[in-house]
Amino acid sequence: MDRRNFLTAAGATVAASFAGCAGLGGSGETSTGESGGSETATGETASGTTTGDAGGDPTLVVGTYSALVDSPSTSPGAWLKERFESEFDARLVWQTPSNELNHYVERRTAGVDIEADAYVGLNTDDLVRVDQTLDDPLFAEAGDVAGRDDVKPGLQFDPRGRAIPYDTGYISLVFDGTSVEAPETFDGLLGEEFAGDLITPNPASTATGRAFLLHTVKQFGADGYLDYWSDLQDNDVRVLGSWSDAYSAWSGGEAPMVVSYSTDQVYADRNDADLQKHRVRFLNDQGYANPEGMAIFEGASNPDLAREFLGFVLRPEVQGEIAVRNVQFPATTTADLPEDYAELAHEPPEPVTFTYDELKGSVSDWVEDWERQYASN
Repeated sequence: MDRRNFLTAAGATVAASFAGCAGLGGSGETSTGESGGSETATGETASGTTTGDAGGDPTLVVGTYSALVDSPSTSPGAWLKERFESEFDARLVWQTPSNELNHYVERRTAGVDIEADAYVGLNTDDLVRVDQTLDDPLFAEAGDVAGRDDVKPGLQFDPRGRAIPYDTGYISLVFDGTSVEAPETFDGLLGEEFAGDLITPNPASTATGRAFLLHTVKQFGADGYLDYWSDLQDNDVRVLGSWSDAYSAWSGGEAPMVVSYSTDQVYADRNDADLQKHRVRFLNDQGYANPEGMAIFEGASNPDLAREFLGFVLRPEVQGEIAVRNVQFPATTTADLPEDYAELAHEPPEPVTFTYDELKGSVSDWVEDWERQYASN
């Protein structure tokens, strides 16, 4: 195994970069780089068993980020567990290690049993970093999964056929329309009238912040994005540790604009908030697409059951429920959604993203270069 500095200090860029994609419930996005098991939704540890009781129903162990399961009334995890177990002769156990996907990378690096069958919640740059970090595969090819052909073609991000998208979000500005009219372009953010008005999650440790960083690379190129960020710093942009830190600061009135998701009004409407205070702006009429995927671990104890689970997640009624509860867009064209969902969940005129091959060999350098520049300014 090639550790490639993966298990260095908790604050190291590579270790920190495997942050969960928690959608609007982005409290799961921080990554500590720590190892070891955390409590799961069922009270078991991440290093618990991966099989059922002798003679009983098989157990499917699925790793994910905590926000997918930690709020039974709104997160999809508890609903998925109950629905899956009601239809299959199996028990579903969620694992939510504190350092999320990094936990399984560390176990593979150490040559010990993964002790899980599947993972829910990885995105394109997560997969790139996994493949660059490990010599041996972490995930297996998904194979024949029911409903896979219903996934929107533009969301497929794994050229090796391991990860299957199950939802997606678009990174955008969310702003308080009662106090500011957000600019329409990236360059507009640099205007003196918006000095100190923008909060963003940290690109080095959160999926949301990293997606915004990648959008600036897409917009200004690998040779120009650092200049743009330097200008943002000159205009007093605030970079906070996690999505929840950034969103909470924005909600508390510390700044009128925050980098978040274009489904923000779904969340706001659910809480009877003033939608005028939760307006969405797509800079340059673009939104960075950040699909979340699910995959089966190489060497899983129950690969066939894991494949059944992936197909279950792609069912129209399940896709709709995940989208609503996770405050995201479904990955398939067949999802059953509430009639008013399209009014509250905004899609950009022009979705943009980087492919796996475009990120391969580049994303770590882009993030590390940003960290060095940001720290020095």
